[in-house]
Amino acid sequence: MSTKRRKFTDEYKAEAVRIWRESGKSVRRVAVELGLTPSALERWVKQEKDAQQLGTTRASLKAEREELLRLRRENELLRQERDFLRSAAAYFAKDRK
Repeated sequence: MSTKRRKFTDEYKAEAVRIWRESGKSVRRVAVELGLTPSALERWVKQEKDAQQLGTTRASLKAEREELLRLRRENELLRQERDFLRSAAAYFAKDRK
């Protein structure tokens, strides 16, 4: 039986990381106390550390990742269109000879 994936707000994630930092307990113990999987809390802690190293916030990193994914999809679409136009031009150029 599959379970529905839970979604957490950025505020909740930041609060969970803050609780872990202030408690002095292990990530695993805090995750269990909050009803989370240890891997989720570990990932949030890592994201928080990465954001601090870059001098930015978790929300801005998320926005940058989303924009990067959007640009990659757009880039792939443009490549496909270019390749199609290239082959169409070659087809019609061959037909004229």
